[in-house]
Amino acid sequence: MGNESSKNKAHAVIIGSGFGGLAAAIRLGARGYAVTVIERLEAPGGRAFVEERDGYIFDRGPTIVTAPFVFDELWELCGKKVSDDVELIPMEPFYQIRFDDGRVFSYSGDIEKMREEVCKFNPDDLDGFNRFIKLSGDIYEVAFEELAAQPFHSLPFTLSTAPDLVRLGGHRTVFKTVCDYFTDPALRIVFSFHPLLIGGNPMTTTAYYCLIAHLERKFGVHYAMGGMGSLVKGMVGLIDGLGGKIRYNSEVKCITHEGDRATGVKLKDGEQIDADIVVSNADSAWTYKHLLGNRMAKRWKPKKLKRARYSMSLFVWYFGTDKQYDDVYHHLILLGPRYEGLLKDIFKHKHLAEDFSLYLHRPTATDKSLAPEGHDAFYVLSPVPHLESGVDWEVHSETYRKAIEERLEQTVLPELGKHLTTSFVMTPKDFETRLLSVNGAAFGLEPQLLQSAWFRPHNKSEELENLFLVGAGTHPGAGVPGVISSAKILDEVAPDPDVFL
Repeated sequence: MGNESSKNKAHAVIIGSGFGGLAAAIRLGARGYAVTVIERLEAPGGRAFVEERDGYIFDRGPTIVTAPFVFDELWELCGKKVSDDVELIPMEPFYQIRFDDGRVFSYSGDIEKMREEVCKFNPDDLDGFNRFIKLSGDIYEVAFEELAAQPFHSLPFTLSTAPDLVRLGGHRTVFKTVCDYFTDPALRIVFSFHPLLIGGNPMTTTAYYCLIAHLERKFGVHYAMGGMGSLVKGMVGLIDGLGGKIRYNSEVKCITHEGDRATGVKLKDGEQIDADIVVSNADSAWTYKHLLGNRMAKRWKPKKLKRARYSMSLFVWYFGTDKQYDDVYHHLILLGPRYEGLLKDIFKHKHLAEDFSLYLHRPTATDKSLAPEGHDAFYVLSPVPHLESGVDWEVHSETYRKAIEERLEQTVLPELGKHLTTSFVMTPKDFETRLLSVNGAAFGLEPQLLQSAWFRPHNKSEELENLFLVGAGTHPGAGVPGVISSAKILDEVAPDPDVFL
């Protein structure tokens, strides 16, 4: 029994307080475990960390909620409702997509409005749109409803899913699938870019991710008032209510073990925390590369981790302005002049291109509380290669930020430079040093077919008994719904706490 466990309770230690770690703490606490979460940063959230500067509040990571029910389940486990702690506001449209030529596609949950938008670009693709929406729903029913919360540590179970994979075209890529339904180049972009939201290349990611179109339409896209940090704060409150503990400014040096069984963690300061089970919400590659101590990995060996393909990284610029840009929508995607070529530069060539596509987030369009009166808060995100590109971000960071600023001035934020009041950035190097993500990858392992499901690091570790993984680097993958679902899998694979008493 752990030295931090409550009397007569089995003890679970969780490494990291990202959404996966917090969800794991809630689920295990509700099952009767005494829970201790170890967080190396000064506050919870992981990628969903909140930064407050100069009167502005910035979400550093996720900005939308696409499957509210995954949060509903956590609050229900504690006898509460999400609305007790967080106000979720539906977005309509979900986001706007601005092409390099100035055309705008308003992506909506209203099927009739979507048909109008498709016809605005190419009426000949309307039939293809209707068929694509049906395909998206069919994939959703299998890939999300049936499989997202199922553990894939059994090869026979994995093989049993193969017929559906073939029937639904999951062995093909998102982009190739979308091209079967749309002839217009712009519409092919609109309906294929979604894998980028979870670190995937539309040109190589399994077509199963076409399910996102149905997921968004079924449940909507929501904004959490106060920012995503309000959800983090609410989850921390649930953990507190269950008697769990979160320790900040504490870094795990290694997972301790006896034979093939995890026994707790050792902190960088030398403190030993014993546990009956250990759950890692750290980057899965980091877990197996750095946290096994002197134990040699059996499946996830250094060579295997080195050969693995990692997701893209991100360059994120956070800034505030003393002017409100009222004609800029809450969620805006600004596409550059290239699509396929840019994706090849990012994922294949690992080349930092001079052009870029951007996601601009203006939460103050909905929530004025995030900035001083009369001001706007923004973050703009650019997908970039991870650190295997060799880019020295200490040298290139300001040049790249300035190029983004100029692009925004030319398109949707005129005279931006004159109105800046606060500014800071996050580079791929920060993903490596701050979030301990191998290669500075923003989403862990790239979600290709042969790095998904059984081929991904398992939720029930292959390396140690009583070690479990949650978060973007395990099944079902990155994105808030996937990360929260990874913690639900603990209900299937983590032992009942009574077996330790």
